Amino acid sequence: MTVFQQIIGNKIIQTAVLSWFVAQVIKIIIDCIKNKTINPALIVSSGGMPSSHSSFVTALACATGFTEGFGSTLFAITFVLSMVVMYDASGVRRAAGKQAEVLNIFIANFEKHGIKIDSKLKELLGHSPVEVFAGAILGIVIAIIMF
Repeated sequence: MTVFQQIIGNKIIQTAVLSWFVAQVIKIIIDCIKNKTINPALIVSSGGMPSSHSSFVTALACATGFTEGFGSTLFAITFVLSMVVMYDASGVRRAAGKQAEVLNIFIANFEKHGIKIDSKLKELLGHSPVEVFAGAILGIVIAIIMF
């Protein structure tokens, strides 16, 4: 069995990737309901409800716990990783998104005065605590279903 086959066949990775994919599909559905149009680009976007980052790492941690035991070193590592990712998603990345929003206002004002700026900054970078929590719950549910 090749390395690639081992990776593809790894149930822990399958669980995490499935959880990420389901979160991204849910984002598309929510956006479709809100905007009455399908935006397939959301499949690879960050931000929004639920947090696919939180879903991904929570599913990873739970799948590791189910496989290796919740008292194992590997579960502890994936649990701590998931806490860091979720904190970052709702803290640092969210603050960066708010800063981008303010900077885009400045850019718009500059353009009113004839100063051209090539592109706007991406504003939807982080997540609200509710989006992070929803992603974490989704990751747990997907892991339970998979195991």
